[in-house]
Amino acid sequence: MKLLLICGIFVGMATVSSSTAQDSISKIADDARCAAGLKWLEKNSSWITDQHVRLTEIPAPEFAEAARGEALKELLAASGFTVRTDKIGNVIGERPGLESKGIILVAAHLDTVFPAGTDVRVKRDGKRLMAPGISDNGAGLAALVGVARALSESRVHTTKTIVVAGDVGEEGEGNLRGIRALVNNYGARLSAVIAVDGPSSTHITTQGIASRRFEVIVSGPGGHSWSDFGEPNPITAIARGIVKFSATRVPESPRSSYNFGVIEGGTSINSIPARAAVKVDLRSEDENELGRLESALRDAMEGGAKDEISAWRASDDSLKLEIRSLGVRPAGKLSSDSPLVATVRSVDTYLGNQSQLESSSTDANVPLSLGIPAIAIGSGGRGAGTHTIEEWFDPSGRELGLKRLYLTIVALAGLES
Repeated sequence: MKLLLICGIFVGMATVSSSTAQDSISKIADDARCAAGLKWLEKNSSWITDQHVRLTEIPAPEFAEAARGEALKELLAASGFTVRTDKIGNVIGERPGLESKGIILVAAHLDTVFPAGTDVRVKRDGKRLMAPGISDNGAGLAALVGVARALSESRVHTTKTIVVAGDVGEEGEGNLRGIRALVNNYGARLSAVIAVDGPSSTHITTQGIASRRFEVIVSGPGGHSWSDFGEPNPITAIARGIVKFSATRVPESPRSSYNFGVIEGGTSINSIPARAAVKVDLRSEDENELGRLESALRDAMEGGAKDEISAWRASDDSLKLEIRSLGVRPAGKLSSDSPLVATVRSVDTYLGNQSQLESSSTDANVPLSLGIPAIAIGSGGRGAGTHTIEEWFDPSGRELGLKRLYLTIVALAGLES
């Protein structure tokens, strides 16, 4: 008969007193095997940073994450995980629990926002590592690798199965396809989901911000800039629509945002384009507000096309407008008194780390929208410049974030001896 030391008490109970939770984390950290794992993370931070650089320098634009996924697969297999790649490209490593009582899924997305051809070689500027994607989400992947190795080196045994995954399609038009597939695959067996995204150790994301993404396309007859002057211009129509929508009131509460991220069209400076398009990202903490923004966007773009037609006294059908959905991210929220939050809070207290609850749009959106306990946390260290070519990461002190993730996973999975 196995002696149960800690058995997933945080997820399995509706409420846990702070003192009980803190005592449990202390027992876990004091266990010889867990202590060995924590010590390994301290001593091998430079090795983790080396893997961080290696993974970052493998390009992983949207829908082309396979090469980076193969490198991650190799690293997870070397840590004793049973690893496979699913049909859409998720790299999935499993470490079976001793009693098969649920699954703790820890995911970090493989993809970046940067297109193919972007120079992702890592450069050093003092303590900083500089490269597109170095923080988002090279940092998350490195944490996944480091914690997986620490679990292997410490020979920890858990009640629940631990699944670590490098998932595809988190950024841009990926529409969270990777995490959707993982949640669909494991379903009701999931006890908790942790998305590891970016640097820092100061936040616990408990609310998934809803988002809707669109491509607005305007097409027309086109023509020569001189001989066909007076034909309605799709680029100008889109510009008129953008100006109209930019006047839309965006409330501070619920927090909401919009962004016109990509605009394209035309063939030359002296040609009236036959087509123009713009890609738009709408976000809000509230689904109703998001619906209002979507309606305002549609009205503004229709108004922009009509104004362009009217300005040149063209026929009503001279411009055609199409608004195409590129993706919908569901909203969801974890209660601040959730056992999952209590676990991370207790780990933070044990480590002397201060954190705050936040909202964001991450892989955690999907499980949260389905009522599955989920959070997103950072991987430690510091970084900035996310989604720009000036992105950077400073690994100084990353051990705090790694220990935080390690202890949280073990506490949720349940330590057995």
